[in-house]
Amino acid sequence: MELFDLSGRVAVVTGGNGGIGLGMALGMARAGATIVVAGRDAAKNAAAVKQIQEAGAKASAIPVDVLKEDSCRALVADTVKTHGRLDILVNNAGVNIRKQPEQYTLAEWHTVMDSNLTSAFLCSHAAYPEMKKGGVGKIINIGSMMSIFGAPFATAYAASKGGMVQMTKAMATAWAKDNIQVNAILPGWIDTALTRRAREQIQGLHDNVLKRTPAGRWGEPSDFAGIAVFLAAAASDFVTGAAITVDGGYSVLG
Repeated sequence: MELFDLSGRVAVVTGGNGGIGLGMALGMARAGATIVVAGRDAAKNAAAVKQIQEAGAKASAIPVDVLKEDSCRALVADTVKTHGRLDILVNNAGVNIRKQPEQYTLAEWHTVMDSNLTSAFLCSHAAYPEMKKGGVGKIINIGSMMSIFGAPFATAYAASKGGMVQMTKAMATAWAKDNIQVNAILPGWIDTALTRRAREQIQGLHDNVLKRTPAGRWGEPSDFAGIAVFLAAAASDFVTGAAITVDGGYSVLG
């Protein structure tokens, strides 16, 4: 269907070499997009590119440190140099440090805030001129259920992901005039390397998630393929500033 066709579009996915990022990259690739996997781990980048190419799509990898402005700008410049354009940016890179609030050091706080929120600002700031020049743009920011809920072990993470939603809304209002739509996805409990560590650190987490989630399971990275295609495609041209949960109904229970 033309509304969901991404042929000729170029998408950059930060943290696209695994987990939710790779799930979204594969979805957009199957819809016709050329994918740029942006991450620090060269081996993981190469493996992700191979997987995307095996799915029949074009893909390349560009190393990036999303904590550095120059690196984010180089990512955009290299993407345009290699592929001729930049249409879609997925701000997916992020980390978590699970501690009670009084146990954080200031350095740990900044690590989480900068990795999750400031990085998305830097990449979006770098991408904006190219998207404006092209007359079209889609920015997809990855929030979290912690954008909605609080948790005693996720003070910095929740703050960064709550900020992601508000930044999404602000960018959406600022850039709508340039035909750039900015939306957020709020994942629930998804089976990734990050949450596997959480299950090791938080007693009872696995069973509690299953009990609370109406779908009765943890999410998979592949569950994000469809929402990524929708928010990257013409189908969502009048959707901007939204924060869409992908959580199997977890947040519906309040």
